[in-house]
Amino acid sequence: MNPYDLLIAPFTEFEFMRRALAGVFALALGAGPLGAFLMLRRMSLTGDAMAHAILPGAAIGFLFAGLNLYAMTAGGLVAGLVVAIGAGVVARATGMKEDASLAAFYLISLALGVLIVSLKGSNVDLLHVLFGTVLGIDDATLILIASITTLTLVTLAFIWRPLVLECVDPTFLASVSRTGGISHIAFLSLVVMNLVGGFHALGTLLSVGLMMLPAATARFFVRDLTALVMLATFIAFVAGAIGLLVSYHLGTPSGPSIILVAGLAYAGAVIFGPIGGLASRVMPRRHLEA
Repeated sequence: MNPYDLLIAPFTEFEFMRRALAGVFALALGAGPLGAFLMLRRMSLTGDAMAHAILPGAAIGFLFAGLNLYAMTAGGLVAGLVVAIGAGVVARATGMKEDASLAAFYLISLALGVLIVSLKGSNVDLLHVLFGTVLGIDDATLILIASITTLTLVTLAFIWRPLVLECVDPTFLASVSRTGGISHIAFLSLVVMNLVGGFHALGTLLSVGLMMLPAATARFFVRDLTALVMLATFIAFVAGAIGLLVSYHLGTPSGPSIILVAGLAYAGAVIFGPIGGLASRVMPRRHLEA
């Protein structure tokens, strides 16, 4: 098979592949920056918890309207925000740590969502909700994902400075400005919205993968925040494109294929990454080399 048939022909010959590629590109633009900030703020597992938290809301939307884009989106947004706020309130009102509170909320949410979908839908519907259908993206879903991404990039432009300061020195930010709390809430809202957008393509169990794996991979290659965001976004898009090609040629599910490609990239970075990778730690460095 020549390179054209292997890499380009699937996208030029089939509209559903072009839609899927456009959807992956839009998801990568929003997920890359958010994943980088989640990692730097030590909130990686928070992203995973939020991805599971949207399931009961999406399931309730499915219960009333079936696989309706807007009903499931609205339900997922409400559920994600309720869990984010509820976990924070419990952590502050009791002696429980916020990570434990989030873990409890997301486990309950996951079980409740699966139960609701199972009550009305078939196994096919359940797989659709859990793992998404990136090859089945239609115009409405593509517009929704693109709108969420646009809102994400615009909002990040406004809250970029307090987000960076909070990553570096949250105590200093709190002493000189009151924007920390507002930016934190806005950031969590963006995470929820992007997970809801990713849910329609990759499902609740995999949507966070496109957010966290590329960011974790990029961290082994760059230290600068701007470079980290750009590289994470690029890796997310490349993993999506290659995952779609793997799915097309091998007949594997598209969502898991995308995340597994991103996982392979992460594994390669762990071994060969120049910043903290295993190979860089084993190989001797020259005197005074950083």
